[in-house]
Amino acid sequence: MWAILALVLLADALDVIDATITNIAAPTIARELHGGEGLIKWLGTSYMLAMGVLLVVGGRLGDKYGQRRLFLIGMGGFTLASAIAGFAPDPTLLIAARVVQGAFGALLIPQGMSIMVKVFSRDMLAKAFGLFGPILGASSVGGPVLAGFIISADVFGLSWRPIFLANIVLGGIGLVIAARILPRDDDADRSTVVDGWGSGLLAATMMGLLYGLIQGSSDGWSAVPVASIVVGVLSFGAFAYRQRTAAHPLITPSLLKNRGFTSGMLVGLSVFAAGTGLIFVLSLFVQEGLRASARDTSLGLVPLTLGLIAAGFAAMGGLVAKLGRRLVFIGLAITLAGCGWVLTLVDHSGTNLGLWTLAPALFVTGIGIGLSFITIPTVALGDASPEEAGSASGSLASIQQLSSAIGSAAVTTVFFQAAGSGLDHAMKVSLIVVLAVTALSAPVVVLMPRRAPRDPGQ
Repeated sequence: MWAILALVLLADALDVIDATITNIAAPTIARELHGGEGLIKWLGTSYMLAMGVLLVVGGRLGDKYGQRRLFLIGMGGFTLASAIAGFAPDPTLLIAARVVQGAFGALLIPQGMSIMVKVFSRDMLAKAFGLFGPILGASSVGGPVLAGFIISADVFGLSWRPIFLANIVLGGIGLVIAARILPRDDDADRSTVVDGWGSGLLAATMMGLLYGLIQGSSDGWSAVPVASIVVGVLSFGAFAYRQRTAAHPLITPSLLKNRGFTSGMLVGLSVFAAGTGLIFVLSLFVQEGLRASARDTSLGLVPLTLGLIAAGFAAMGGLVAKLGRRLVFIGLAITLAGCGWVLTLVDHSGTNLGLWTLAPALFVTGIGIGLSFITIPTVALGDASPEEAGSASGSLASIQQLSSAIGSAAVTTVFFQAAGSGLDHAMKVSLIVVLAVTALSAPVVVLMPRRAPRDPGQ
């Protein structure tokens, strides 16, 4: 069981690292591949988009064909896609590889938790859950820091490429171990129905909206990006209709009538988008505006990540159960205070701002974002019935990935649009947008459940 736990933690750590590693690497990759703003915007967005669209589907496929089989397919595909990304000679192939990474990651990640629930005793499961926070927290810090050092070291003259090529070794080890120790799929239910039409419409929605947003802001609002956004809007309408009429929809219909859950989804959509977008443009500002190296940027953003980790430990250590939705308000308030502090520093010092001066404000901002990210999905499940819990958890996980993709693209677009007047101005405008979105989401919190579920494993 400990070996299975280590394997699942490895898979989740790879996901966290690959979701965050391009925050630091994006400017270097864009310069060397001559990808420009478009490549910077798509590097993280493409991964999170594929992950978010297919995450719920990945869980259903595991139920239908067996978690072991899907885990092996996911790990193998993720490793192969990482190799393609590492050797990609141009932006197009790199973005395609990132999409494939996210897609296979969506097949991989849901299986680990399902396998653990099936084979672990209740006591072992409790111990296992206690290890996820520290390991994934360390991964969220270690990934970008490692990326900064790898790029600065220019290992074998490969620049940024080893950040993806390292997955060949880690993924290969994981694949061999998984083939040897994971239990056989003797309880797979081939009658499980996967809503392919719903998944396709959701993919068309997100791809249409994001492609239109990114291409329109980068290359001008010609007919193609406008048509792409129209297709995205129409696809969303079709997706919503499909969820109401399908026999086996991706989202349980009763959840959409649950005020606490739907309000939690709305708050999460805006807060996840704003927080993820802010983290990404902060990295751009530090590298391009403050002229820090990739290594110094990764170290300079450590206070932000430490704030995220500290907030996560505090929230899951009992604050969520004790405070419920009040903790969401606290998280949003601290986020507003931290972002306001950063805005004041940028307004005062511009591109002469020192990383040590910025560190306390980033730490406070990280605490606020961390409390919000941990608390919103947990509290949103407070009114869900046990029968709805699985669908609700999967839906919220997908919302977090999709909103992160939206935020990464949208806030980065705002940053580049405002960069013509200086990178300090671009950072200020981005912070104002994040402050506005966060403030507007606060009133909706009163509609969320008062308390989190009694059983944190629900």
